[in-house]
Amino acid sequence: MFHGKVLVAQGGGPTAVINQSMVGAVLESRKFRSVDLIYGAVHGVRGILDEDFYDLTQETTHNLEMVANTPSSALGSTRDKPDLKYCQEIFKVLRAHQIGYFFYTGGNDSSDTVRIVNDEARKAEYDLRCIHIPKTIDNDLVENDHTPGFPSAARYVAQAFMGINLDNAALPGIYIGVVMGRHAGFLTAASALGKKFSDDGPHLIYMPERTFEIDRFLRDVKQVYERRGRCIVAVSEGIHDSTGEPIIAKLAKEVERDAHGNVQLSGSGALADLLTQKVKEELNISRVRGDTLGYIQRSFVGCVSDVDQNEAREVGEKAVQYGMFGDRDGSVTIKRTGHYSVDYELVPLELVAGKTRTMPDEFITASGHDVTDEFRLYLRPLLGKGMPDAHRLRPNKVPKILAAGS
Repeated sequence: MFHGKVLVAQGGGPTAVINQSMVGAVLESRKFRSVDLIYGAVHGVRGILDEDFYDLTQETTHNLEMVANTPSSALGSTRDKPDLKYCQEIFKVLRAHQIGYFFYTGGNDSSDTVRIVNDEARKAEYDLRCIHIPKTIDNDLVENDHTPGFPSAARYVAQAFMGINLDNAALPGIYIGVVMGRHAGFLTAASALGKKFSDDGPHLIYMPERTFEIDRFLRDVKQVYERRGRCIVAVSEGIHDSTGEPIIAKLAKEVERDAHGNVQLSGSGALADLLTQKVKEELNISRVRGDTLGYIQRSFVGCVSDVDQNEAREVGEKAVQYGMFGDRDGSVTIKRTGHYSVDYELVPLELVAGKTRTMPDEFITASGHDVTDEFRLYLRPLLGKGMPDAHRLRPNKVPKILAAGS
């Protein structure tokens, strides 16, 4: 039997349901007599290095349940991307505190951190169960049908573009909305789920899985605008040219970069502003507006998928069960079964760590700027119950009198 201390942590961007996974892991751990204490690392792996822990053993079940239904990361998160040396320091802290079970909720980088820490424990012949719990609004974890956090963010994006379409239909013009997603276009594609009628927007959807050509983009916008008198565009922040260079880097005079040297895509309205300006200049259309949905997509209160909540809770519970019953390390994955139901599997960490899933070809139309019915069928069950619908008046027009007689 392993040491009786559990450590849970949250990494990467917050989501609307990541606390469900944390609470699921905590409450499931409490069921086992072998567990003496349950710690929560404050601000992810950074909190582990700083030995900054909450004693979650002392937290009431009632408060945990309320936190579970609250979006964002209750323990706090970090954008630290640990290398081998960093992970070795993490292991030293875990060993010093006699942690026997390490449950880390996060995306690609977080799964890689779990893998390295697990390798260090094995080298030291230290009994440590390391389980990665999936999370990311980008839906870009391999081995998963979908990832907790994505359905709720997708629900928000679909409803946001539903509202944008209603606004744009009342006061026609061109609208460009930039959605999160550096390498995967799942979240941008979710904008299509807000459409009810054939002429609803978004009329054009651009995802990073396809090369973005500015001249073609302008032709597409012009064609839709001339046909419909308006045009709504959903664009992924990660769109790039044929060389892989982000479009924002091509259009902007100066670009911000993060700690890893990547072009800063989020936290700025630059891409929307630059594309909007390009349309105004090249197409000579005055009513052009652009927005960046930004961080609001991740933890929006009141727009959470019940399916997402339930599955996020279960992956936390399953992580503990795999660690306790199976004495196995790995990453919990979601597998779709039947019309819509899911099962959970534990796969080796190396199958998930550091890898990126993108939109499959069958989800993107031949034009490259729309989604297929296969994608709509894939996403709709994940959005949960109570999705709103937008209706319109029937155009029963009254015959003209003065215009007809003139």
